[in-house]
Amino acid sequence: MSVSTERTSAATTTVMTETTPTRIFVEKKSSELVEDEAETKQRVNVREYSEEESEGNGKSLKDYFDEAEDMIKSSSGGGPPRWFSPLECGSHTRDSPLLLFLPGIDGVGLGLIRQHQSLGKIFDIWCLHIPVKDRTSFTGLVKLIESTVRSESNRSPKRPVYLVGESLGACIALAVAARNPDIDLVLILVNPATSFNKSVLQSTIPLLELIPGQITTMLSSTLSLMTGDPLKMAMDNVAKRLSLQPTIQDLSQDLVALSSYLPVLADILPKETLLWKIELLKAASAYANSRLHAVKAQMLVLCSGKDQLMPSQEEGERLSSALHKCEPRNFYDHGHFLLLEDGVDLVTIIKGASYYRRGRSHDYVSDFMPPTSSEFNKICEDFRWMRVLSSPVMLSTLANGKIVRGLSGIPSEGPVLFVGYHNLLGLDVLTLIPEFMIESNILLRGLAHPMMYFKSKEGGLGDLSPYDVMRIMGAVPVSGINLYKLMSSKSHVLLYPGGVREALHRKGEEYKLFWPESSEFVRMATTFGAKIVPFGAVGEDDLAQIVLDYNDQMKIPYFKSQIEELTATAARLRTDTKGEVANQDMHMPYPVPKVPGRFYFYFGKPIETKGTKRELRDREKAHELYLEIKSEVEKCLAYLKEKRENDPYRNILPRLIYQATHGFTSQVPTFEP
Repeated sequence: MSVSTERTSAATTTVMTETTPTRIFVEKKSSELVEDEAETKQRVNVREYSEEESEGNGKSLKDYFDEAEDMIKSSSGGGPPRWFSPLECGSHTRDSPLLLFLPGIDGVGLGLIRQHQSLGKIFDIWCLHIPVKDRTSFTGLVKLIESTVRSESNRSPKRPVYLVGESLGACIALAVAARNPDIDLVLILVNPATSFNKSVLQSTIPLLELIPGQITTMLSSTLSLMTGDPLKMAMDNVAKRLSLQPTIQDLSQDLVALSSYLPVLADILPKETLLWKIELLKAASAYANSRLHAVKAQMLVLCSGKDQLMPSQEEGERLSSALHKCEPRNFYDHGHFLLLEDGVDLVTIIKGASYYRRGRSHDYVSDFMPPTSSEFNKICEDFRWMRVLSSPVMLSTLANGKIVRGLSGIPSEGPVLFVGYHNLLGLDVLTLIPEFMIESNILLRGLAHPMMYFKSKEGGLGDLSPYDVMRIMGAVPVSGINLYKLMSSKSHVLLYPGGVREALHRKGEEYKLFWPESSEFVRMATTFGAKIVPFGAVGEDDLAQIVLDYNDQMKIPYFKSQIEELTATAARLRTDTKGEVANQDMHMPYPVPKVPGRFYFYFGKPIETKGTKRELRDREKAHELYLEIKSEVEKCLAYLKEKRENDPYRNILPRLIYQATHGFTSQVPTFEP
């Protein structure tokens, strides 16, 4: 089937209902690509949504079915596949990259409906709608997408084009990438149908051909496959409500609502269309798999653990192993249509993987988006256990030298460079960064080891997902360039000169500094007139005790080979440095937990470097300041180790008793500074 490539100057607006202005779409038939600014401005100006929806994505599975039904009616006459842009996606900036959404087997193009508002703030979103009666071949769809990609890439050659493909759409995205290796593409594949040969759909083709007429009754099972678990979804909706009394009634209403969508599903996938789509999946999977070797694009694969249509997690591992630029992210409790389910935020996923960029490469400073309140609250909830166990004490120093509890002595205006001791396994960071956000609304941008960001060619550090939280909170790979960019953007930067050597220290090395001999950061700070805040953090020895350290493991052949393999695959830092700080063999100390004690942080008096740039060009002068900062950190550590002996609430038991009598949100007292 031929696909029209004729452009039109005006977009077609379709009002779904008069009472819900969010349900307005701009349709771009085939290649009706919006060219002039006036049209884009018109789309933004008519964007309306309720106050409740403006605070978040706001839409639900019900909206998907309601709007899908309207779209099916509006395209009942058939016609070629077409692009449409949801009006609630109209708030992006001029330099936002283009995101093309390629739907799965449903073909409606509303698979991002629960993501529209958040995605629309950072992307220019176009969604592909394939009418129910359309029979465009797989190659025809690939050529349509390819035409759009090439056109938009020519218009904005310095910006990437994002292809978000779901199931069938993922295969189309792979095909386009394979055919266009020179175009800057970022692929986000959701449960890709490249595993179709292992899918349950493969065996249903003969059965479907024997069933006459419409297959509405069979689509009840399709509903559960799409959304993971309808009963779970209904229960989740009820759990969000405060009142317990109407729970049974609400649950029954939710289940009835879900069952009422079966006729819509029958309209989306009548028998003939379903058979066509399954054949399309078969062709798409074969084509994409045969050309995987040609795919050079950056790729993020989202895999559901409860995908009953396809073995998505297994497929994610296969693609990740086959393609160097491919990273998987697993969602163990979700079904095939991942993006329609609760608790899945595509913007957060993209940010966590450091996959958002406006240029040729990701810039950890200019492309960074601070965590939203919902993202920060979720992170705090996930790590609340650490805050409860360690009950951190924050002490800072005022301009007059007085030590006070809290962070009132911390400079609010950047650039500020925090320099301190790194506790075992970096446990101090889990409480330090959230406390700064909660108390002072200051986001500490940590400088972290590159192994948390880059996939090794040998696969030794293949799974980077555990570090997504750090990236969301603004951590960047440690380098002189990134420190320069952070300082120039007036950020509050967190630096541990001892790095991995301190965080993975040996037995008996608690609170011992392993700093390089050269003053790496001093002259950078003075270049921007940054304030340097030396600080100490104490508490690791009250939380855990190392039982198997590096020295122990190197005596055991199995552990020794693991350390050597891991070190070989990790990025090497300070290769020109001598001494203990250069000994950064990657390993994991084995600690055993203790009855939890407490974390203590003491921030010394800020050291002003403004106006000293010329003076500190002298290496000896810079080194003197470096040694002064190191000495201040050691004094902070010594102060905390001494003072915590007088804290009656150092142990968790007295803290729990105090909170039981004063409220669990109350601040637990500590020693007098």
